[in-house]
Amino acid sequence: MTAYSLHVNGSERHFDVPRATSLLHLLRNDCGLNGPKYGCGLGQCGSCTVLVDGVATRSCVVPAHGAAGRSITTLEGLGTREAPHPVQQAFIDAQAAQCGYCLNGMVMATVALLRRLPHPTAAQVRAELSHNLCRCGTHLEILDAVQRAASLQAEAGL
Repeated sequence: MTAYSLHVNGSERHFDVPRATSLLHLLRNDCGLNGPKYGCGLGQCGSCTVLVDGVATRSCVVPAHGAAGRSITTLEGLGTREAPHPVQQAFIDAQAAQCGYCLNGMVMATVALLRRLPHPTAAQVRAELSHNLCRCGTHLEILDAVQRAASLQAEAGL
């Protein structure tokens, strides 16, 4: 067992878990957070994406101890049902979800992208999200949601 601390969604949390525990399993099993999903387990589909110090990161391939002392943000840490984050609101407005498999990864990757590039081009959005697998084919709605999110954030002064 390894003991360490993480800052998860703004709160410091202490853990004592086996060294081989992935960040994804720690977040889901020890923190009870269901935003990041287990998809492929190989870091290829994007459904497990979280922000580690603001950078979109595949949590299934990061050992939990590798995130010790760092700031972790999950889908649950972005906004609330009553006051969703602008990216979450944009995905709702654009109806950019069907099965929900990719939604966590698409939202988290969008948040990271808009922090780096507040007004991305369509080509930049496609390039950024090309590493996230969407099984349902809501690609056009997702692209629309990213552009809506950029506009909402600009209106909110973010």
